[in-house]
Amino acid sequence: MGDTGGPPETDMLRAVFDGVGAGLFVIDAAGRITASNPYGRQIVGRDEEQLLGADVHDLLHRDAEGKDLPREECPAHIVLNSGRPAEGSDEFYLRGDGTLVPIIWAATPLQDVGHPEGAVIVFHNFKKHRDAMEQTAAHLAALEELTTRLTMVAESSVLLISTSNIGEALDQLVRLLVPELGDWAVVDVFPDGDAEQRMRRVSVHSLRDPDVNESLKGPLPPPSHPSRSALARALRGSHPVLLDARVQANEPDEPFAHAHRWLFEVLGEGTAVVVPLYSSRKVFGALTVGRTGAGAGHTDAEILVLGDIARRTGLAVESSLLYEQQRDMAVTLQRQLLTPLPQIDHLRFAARYQPAQRAAEVGGDWYDVFLLADGATTMVIGDVVGHDLHAAAHMAEVRNMLRALAWDRQEPPSGLMRRLDEVMTNTSDAPMATAVIARIEGPDGGPWHLHWVNAGHPPPLLIEPNGNARYLATGHGPLIGISAALHLGLEWTDALEELPERSTVLFYTDGLVENRHEHLDTGLEKLRGHAMDLAHLGLEDLLDELLLRIDPGGDDVALLALRIPEAGEGVGDGMAPPQHAHNPAAPDRGAPGSRVEETPVRDTSEPDSTPN
Repeated sequence: MGDTGGPPETDMLRAVFDGVGAGLFVIDAAGRITASNPYGRQIVGRDEEQLLGADVHDLLHRDAEGKDLPREECPAHIVLNSGRPAEGSDEFYLRGDGTLVPIIWAATPLQDVGHPEGAVIVFHNFKKHRDAMEQTAAHLAALEELTTRLTMVAESSVLLISTSNIGEALDQLVRLLVPELGDWAVVDVFPDGDAEQRMRRVSVHSLRDPDVNESLKGPLPPPSHPSRSALARALRGSHPVLLDARVQANEPDEPFAHAHRWLFEVLGEGTAVVVPLYSSRKVFGALTVGRTGAGAGHTDAEILVLGDIARRTGLAVESSLLYEQQRDMAVTLQRQLLTPLPQIDHLRFAARYQPAQRAAEVGGDWYDVFLLADGATTMVIGDVVGHDLHAAAHMAEVRNMLRALAWDRQEPPSGLMRRLDEVMTNTSDAPMATAVIARIEGPDGGPWHLHWVNAGHPPPLLIEPNGNARYLATGHGPLIGISAALHLGLEWTDALEELPERSTVLFYTDGLVENRHEHLDTGLEKLRGHAMDLAHLGLEDLLDELLLRIDPGGDDVALLALRIPEAGEGVGDGMAPPQHAHNPAAPDRGAPGSRVEETPVRDTSEPDSTPN
């Protein structure tokens, strides 16, 4: 706008036009620039002579790549043609130096008696705002990607610690990684963590046919020494190894490398990342994650995530192996302490021990059957507080104390329980325990009686041959390890029950009837119902079926059962002299002439869950 030397009103309008903090163009009805202010000329990098009379679209309007746009898409001409104001922020002007400047703009038509005479375009340099928006969008995208990766790491961590079966966890892990971090994933491990053994491919998952995935599992060929294959190099270190086309072409000609190459042939050509599964002590195997197709690959961020997941997996494998070692040691110790059962005359005994399915929860439960000097047979079942190797040691201590005390003198079960409580308190650091101590009393051929006392233990179950079953709820007293320790003077009361011929007495620990999801009474009623259904079975089958139906898993479980013979069975067969339950002079059932056999106890432990 030139200097007109006009009236004060015109001078004021010119000052406003020139001094406003935005770019201003005035265009005529044909879209030619008739006036521009200094700020607008600064934004587009052109002087007044270059702008005056130039078509605003032809001179300035471009797309984001600097290319010409159709005239009908020019905002200025759209305003001129429609006669309506418009605004936007997606346009670019071509500066005089050839660079582009993004603008935010508003255009208003100038009309004379309803006819468009031109338009005023107000615009700003939008570069700083656009850059800030793009930077914010980039930050948000990076944050979203980071959140996704962290979520993947968190999910893998939860998966790895949610089960003690590491083989199952590895199968779930490869399914978690596909397709988020690859088109296929496999895990190869050393059986039992022993690097001297041949590796096994234990987990495979791809988006292809599941039958193809299963065909890839199994032992791998032994590597050459030293092997230069990508898998061998990953196993020797703690860093990821990339397998692109160049590396694959240089893989050594050996069976170990061919086993890895086979993955690409079956699951799809492309690239892969091999990351070792390691802890601070050793490498347990490797995780390989591949992407198929030309140009496929993993970003640095994805490789970092896979490395983190692999490290966590290595720690999980190590924990699983250590757990299995501790559990096997504890179970072995406990089984060594649970001696075989004697089969005395026509009395029949059977027992089961099942360790807990979670953690190293073994050690507290025990059972025992042995002859006393007076000829009576003693049955014991108990549970020392605790679930670890200490509990196993305390169990052995209490068991041996009880055997010694029972042999020491002839007395009812209540007196034996009282002395055991005192000895535990004064000579042992064993914690509290529950127990049932019972004597099987009666002459050969019957009738037989159960003479027992109960120290806070679940009640014995009497199962009659006609299918009736009832709990022997009398004879209850406090836990052992309390009365003498606290000087309470508590007592235990003896109970006596005649045992019908062919009946079964079942002793068990609380793991059979207790769980966190239902009341103890419900568990007891279930046991009673199952026992009534199974009363017709032999003793061994009865215990197996009870464990199968109840399926305890939250705690270790011990069962001890006695089957009473038919009335008169064994009398006059020459196998054993008559038994007098309370006569100290009666012959020892283990002496020549009597029949005392030992039957190993059948266990129901779960197989080793370590992948192999």
